[in-house]
Amino acid sequence: MSDDVQAGFVRIRLDLSYDGKDFSGWAKQARGQRTVQGDIEDALRTVTRSKETYELTVAGRTDAGVHARGQVAHVDLPVELWAEHQDKLLRRLAGRLSHDVRVWRLTEAPSGFNARFSAIWRRYAYRVTDNPGGVDPLLRGHVLWHDWALDMDAMNAAAEALVGEHDFAAYCKKREGATTIRTLQELRWERRPGGILEATVKADAFCHNMVRSLVGALLFVGDGHRPVEWPGKVLAAGVRDSAVHVVRPHGLTLEEVGYPADELLAARNLEARNKRSLPGSAGCC
Repeated sequence: MSDDVQAGFVRIRLDLSYDGKDFSGWAKQARGQRTVQGDIEDALRTVTRSKETYELTVAGRTDAGVHARGQVAHVDLPVELWAEHQDKLLRRLAGRLSHDVRVWRLTEAPSGFNARFSAIWRRYAYRVTDNPGGVDPLLRGHVLWHDWALDMDAMNAAAEALVGEHDFAAYCKKREGATTIRTLQELRWERRPGGILEATVKADAFCHNMVRSLVGALLFVGDGHRPVEWPGKVLAAGVRDSAVHVVRPHGLTLEEVGYPADELLAARNLEARNKRSLPGSAGCC
């Protein structure tokens, strides 16, 4: 599949962040709910005085209520429009956008760059507190309260069985025609100052609800409701388990997206479009 930029256009990379509380996720929706994509596209159209809406492509579509600190998107703009507005565009967007979404950088993307398909990893953080008094009121929109004491060592031991390339069907909401095979590169917990437990979850890509399902399974281990071996057994079973709880979205933040060197972008773009199968499984693409 070709991803060449249309003649007369230039591809612009956007680095941005947002508080997901009042958004119905990243992607525009038919019923007109407020979304991050919709807000930025509307602001871009307004500040450039364009009749056309230029569509954004994002590295990772976040669900309703999920935050982002290091989100990446791209948009293809007419060369003349970019030349006219580029020096003042960032400031004008800041003046137009609501305070819960910010674009921090606008740069011409290198050849072969695609915010979604060129990415080689996405890193999320999920934050939880098991403080019996609850969540710090100043952090309540970004930290989940778990009303049981958590054993971090047990959660990290359980996480070891989940790292690597697997079919994560047991931890994903299945979408027609989409693979659930992913390479989970990192999954670990650390206890931060103030008693907050932070899960770092890094993978080449994620399927729907994957991070929040993994966190939910590990919390059940941490509070003693399930043994350390349980999350790995759920993964191996390959089917959704009703005992796996999808935790609330507000504790989840997309922290960073990684890309290869510029000369490898196009190759990664093509590779990421291929539907994967595990070694020994049926299917060729």
